[in-house]
Amino acid sequence: MQTKVSIQGYEGSFHQVAARTFFGKQVEVIPCATFREVIKIAGNKKESDGAVMAIENSIAGSILPNYNLLQKSSLKIVGEIYLQIKQNLLVNPGVKLEDIREVHSHTMALQQCYDFLDKYKWKLVETEDTALSAKHIHQHKSKHIAAIASKLAAELFNLDMIAPGIQTMKNNYTRFLVLQREDVAAPVEGADKASVNFHTDHSKGSLAKVLSRIADGGINLSKLQSFPIPGSDFKYSFHADMEFESVDQFNEVIRNITPLTEEIKVYGLYKNGNNKV
Repeated sequence: MQTKVSIQGYEGSFHQVAARTFFGKQVEVIPCATFREVIKIAGNKKESDGAVMAIENSIAGSILPNYNLLQKSSLKIVGEIYLQIKQNLLVNPGVKLEDIREVHSHTMALQQCYDFLDKYKWKLVETEDTALSAKHIHQHKSKHIAAIASKLAAELFNLDMIAPGIQTMKNNYTRFLVLQREDVAAPVEGADKASVNFHTDHSKGSLAKVLSRIADGGINLSKLQSFPIPGSDFKYSFHADMEFESVDQFNEVIRNITPLTEEIKVYGLYKNGNNKV
């Protein structure tokens, strides 16, 4: 049976590239306008088998609203993908650089390519989505408009990559989470990473005690992100990504830090995806 996952954006987006990287090319994606919609559809077993959702970028940092969506959901993290973001200048077949008058793409994609774009006197047009820009120039058979989008968008919409890899920062990665409902999320074999949310009583040294127990357990804390607790007076919860050698080691640390916290939630145990693709 074909796997079906919700993604933010349209077909040809980097979210679809990430979904294909994890599940294979046959995965079916459900394009969503917002991340909130992604989470909603992922939680409905009649609509999807889960979701692929961006959570942080190596340049822009954490996507904080997505951590809040994850916290409010009952979805489990079952995997992650680190995807290098390669922006490409796409045109209809036969169009040459000297034919281009406008370049359309999402504002972030345009910003990522300013060093290349500044070499030309093209009009830059901001759009809602990189892949949608590619689809539009394909549909309208544009001879004077180019789009900045993924290699997958070029393949899906029969466009030429007239200038590949035009992003200024070559070391640009986005981390995506693979999410599934609790009732279908099976234990991940070989899991060596986990995501956890917790908060303490905010007494003096309470956070330091938790962090010390994590360190004493031999676990690497690869990420620690604070979030305001809604309705509190500047009190915070913490999202922690933990890397470990065995599940037993992780479980032992969780047992040791639980008495030091007021609330703790494990989002999932999964394989470290830092073997970047």
